[in-house]
Amino acid sequence: MLLSAGEAKNLGPSSGPNRLRDLCTFCTISLDQEEVYRTKVYEKSVSPFYGEDFYFEIPRPFQCLSFYVYAKSMFQIRDLPIGKVAIRKEDLYKYCGKENWFQLQPVDPHSEVQGKVHLEMKLNELITENGSICQQLVVQIIACQGLPLISGQNCDPYATVTLVGPARSDQKKTKVKKKTSDPQFDETFHFEVTRSSSYKGRSHFHVEEEDIEKLEIKVELWNNGNLAQDVFLGETRVSVKILRNDNAHKAWYLLQPKGNGTKSKPDDLGSLRLKVTYTEDNVLPSPCYMALRNLMLKSPDVKPISASAAHVLGDICRESVGYDALLPVVRLLLHHNRLLPFLTSVAALELENTQEANTIFRGNSLATRCIDDMMKIVGKSYLTVTLKPVLNEIFESNKTCEIDPVKLKEGDNVEVNKENLQGYVHKVFTSITQSSSSCPPLMCDVFRSLRQLASKRFPADPHVQYSAVSSFIFLRFFAVAVLSPHTFQLRTHHPDPEISRTLTLISKTIQSLGSWGSLSKNKLSSFKETYMYDFFKLFQEDECIEKVKRVKVHKRAQGRKRLGKKNFKKRWLRVTNQELSYHKQKGKEALCIIPVKNILGVEKLEESAFNRKNMFQVIHSEKPLYVQAGNCVETNSWIEVLSQVSRCNPGRLSTFHPSAYVGGSWLCCTETNESTPGCKPCTATLLANIQLDIDCDRETERIFSFFSSSRSRLQKMEDACAGMSVYLGQQEECSAFTIQDPKETFRTIKELGEVLDDLQAHHDSKGALTDEPGTM
Repeated sequence: MLLSAGEAKNLGPSSGPNRLRDLCTFCTISLDQEEVYRTKVYEKSVSPFYGEDFYFEIPRPFQCLSFYVYAKSMFQIRDLPIGKVAIRKEDLYKYCGKENWFQLQPVDPHSEVQGKVHLEMKLNELITENGSICQQLVVQIIACQGLPLISGQNCDPYATVTLVGPARSDQKKTKVKKKTSDPQFDETFHFEVTRSSSYKGRSHFHVEEEDIEKLEIKVELWNNGNLAQDVFLGETRVSVKILRNDNAHKAWYLLQPKGNGTKSKPDDLGSLRLKVTYTEDNVLPSPCYMALRNLMLKSPDVKPISASAAHVLGDICRESVGYDALLPVVRLLLHHNRLLPFLTSVAALELENTQEANTIFRGNSLATRCIDDMMKIVGKSYLTVTLKPVLNEIFESNKTCEIDPVKLKEGDNVEVNKENLQGYVHKVFTSITQSSSSCPPLMCDVFRSLRQLASKRFPADPHVQYSAVSSFIFLRFFAVAVLSPHTFQLRTHHPDPEISRTLTLISKTIQSLGSWGSLSKNKLSSFKETYMYDFFKLFQEDECIEKVKRVKVHKRAQGRKRLGKKNFKKRWLRVTNQELSYHKQKGKEALCIIPVKNILGVEKLEESAFNRKNMFQVIHSEKPLYVQAGNCVETNSWIEVLSQVSRCNPGRLSTFHPSAYVGGSWLCCTETNESTPGCKPCTATLLANIQLDIDCDRETERIFSFFSSSRSRLQKMEDACAGMSVYLGQQEECSAFTIQDPKETFRTIKELGEVLDDLQAHHDSKGALTDEPGTM
C-alpha cells in the first residue's frame, strides 16, 4: 500500500473558538485500531502541509484504513483528536491512485470498531400446557474474530444479545472471555417471539408478518473494564424477518459503530487531502507464472540488456508509475540470485551514456532506481546496527545545533551549536566508516562491480571508483536514512521540528563528506549557504578522505545485533554491531545482553501462547526471549533485522516451537520435554538472507499487472522496433524508449505478448475474487 498524506485545511476546534490557534498538529495512519505510522508535528497552523509518503506491506487482514488528525499542546497531557477519515477496505478502490479531499469526521469512541461476530438464529415452536403454542427465537453467539486491542493488549470481551421490538427490549449477556481478540463463546439464548390462542398443527406454523417486520436481534460486544468503565467494541443488528423463508440462519457479521454509524451532522472540523494506492493481488497457482517468471529471470543474460523483459518493463512504465514497476523485478531476481548480473548490466548501460565523471549515477534512472530498491531491501538491518544507536543518542540528548544566523533563537550561542553539530556529525560519520563488516554481501558485490565499471569508463580519473559508490552509499542510503529515520523504522515516529532540523544539517554534511568531489577544497563554493561553507571547512582533512575510501573497499558482512529477555514489562531494546540488549529506560545499564553469535533463530510466536498480539521469539543458547512489538509492521521489521544479522551463525535451528513451554509442556505440540526439537520448520534462511519473505508468485503477479496496465505502451514500443528495422535508423517515435537492438527487442516483446495473453486467460478462467462487504 502506498499512502500520501498531503495537507489539511481549515482544521476546526472540537470545542470553543480558536482552540487550535497555538497548537501543533500531526496525522496518524491506522489499520483498524492499530496505529502503524504518524507524520511529523506541524507547528501552529490550521492548514498544515504534511507532504509525507508511506509505502508498506499489509501483514494481516483488515477492515478499515483510518487517518486521525491530532492537536498537540504543551499544556495538555494527552493529544487532542481533531477528526478522522475512515475508509473501509471494500471502498479503497474508489479512491485508488487519485488525490481526494476528505471531510474530517468526529472521533467518537462508539464509532471505533473492528472485527466480526458469528451468529446462528432459529425459530422453534413450543406447545404450552393449555395446548397453545409459543414461538421461540433461539440465538447462539458462536464466536468473534479480530476484536481490537485495548491499551495495546488483548481485550476481555463479552457480548450482550437483545431482542428489540416496538414494546420490548429483552437483553441477555455472555460470560467474559479473558485476554483474547478471537473469543469462542458458544452460548445460546432463548426469546419468546409470539403467542397464539390455539394450536393449529405444526405443518401450518408460520410467523406473523407484523412480528417479523418489527423485531430485530442486536448483538453488542464490550470489553470488561473490571473497575474501569466497559468499552464498546461494536454491534450488529439482524432483523428477525430473515427467518421468514427459512427457520434457521447462520452467518458472520461485521461489527458496526453504535447505531450503525448514524449521527447528526458534525461541526466543520476541516478536511484532509490524501492519495491512497491499494493493491490486492489475485495470485494464481504457481505453474501459471512459470513462463513469465522464466522470461524475467532470463533478463540478465540478454544482450543488449535494453532488449530484456525487465528493462522493457521499466521503459514502458516510466511515464505512468515511474520506476515503481521495477521493485517486484528486483525482488524476484534477488530471490533467484540473479540480481547482481542484472544490476551490473544496467549500470554499464548508464555509464555508456555518462559523459562526465562528476555526474556519475546522480540522476533518477532505471539503474539507480534498481540499486536504490536493492539497498532498501537488503540494507535494513545494516542501517539499524550502524545508525540506530547514534540516532537514539541524538533524540535523547536533543542538543541545539542551529548554525544558520537567521534561524538562531534568542540566547543561542552559534559556537556552542556548531560544536554540538560537529560532535553529532563525527559520531554518524565514524559509525558509517567503521561499518564495512556489517555491510550485506550483495551490497558489497554491487559496489565492487560499480567501481570496476567506473574505472573502465573513465580510466584517466583515479577517484571515479570511489565517487561511483559514494553516489549510492552516502547520498542515496545513509544520508536519506539520517534525514528520515522513521521511514526506515529507525525511529517510531517523525522527529519534532528541532530534531528534524538537526538531522537535516547532519544529512547535508554527510552527503558532502561522502561525495568525493566535495572533499576537494575547490568544491566548497558549491554550498549555497555561507554558514554551511564555514562549517564544512572543519572537515577538510586527508583523514576524512581516507575513511570514505575505506568504507567502500571492504567486503564481508558480519552483522551483529541483540535483544532482551521475556518478562512482559515495557523495556527499551537496543541493537548494536555486537549485541542485542534491553534496558529499563533509554541510557540505563543493560538488564540483559544476548550476543548475536548465540542467536539460533528468530520466529513469530502464536498469539495463544500468552494471549498477546504482535509477538516474536529470539531463540538463543539459553531460554527463548519473547518480545511483543508495538504493531504488526514493527514485528515484521524486527524479525527481518534479527534474522539477517544472525544469518551466518553456526548451529541455526531447522525447526522451532511456535508456542511457549508452559505448565510442563509445549502448548503447540504437548511434548513434555522442554528440550524436544521444534515441531514446525523454521522460516527458510537462504544464503542471500533477505530472501525469506519474498513470494515469487506474488511478485510475478505484480509484474503481470504492470505489463497489463501498459499494453498500449508495449505495442508502441513494438511498432517502434519494427519501424527502426524497416527504416534502419532512429525514428521520432522511438525517442521515448531505449532500443539498442530493434530485432532482439522486437523478439522479446512478441514473446512477452504471448506470455501475457496466456496468463490473462488463466485469470479469466478463474474469475475475479472479491470480498463482499457487510454480512459474510
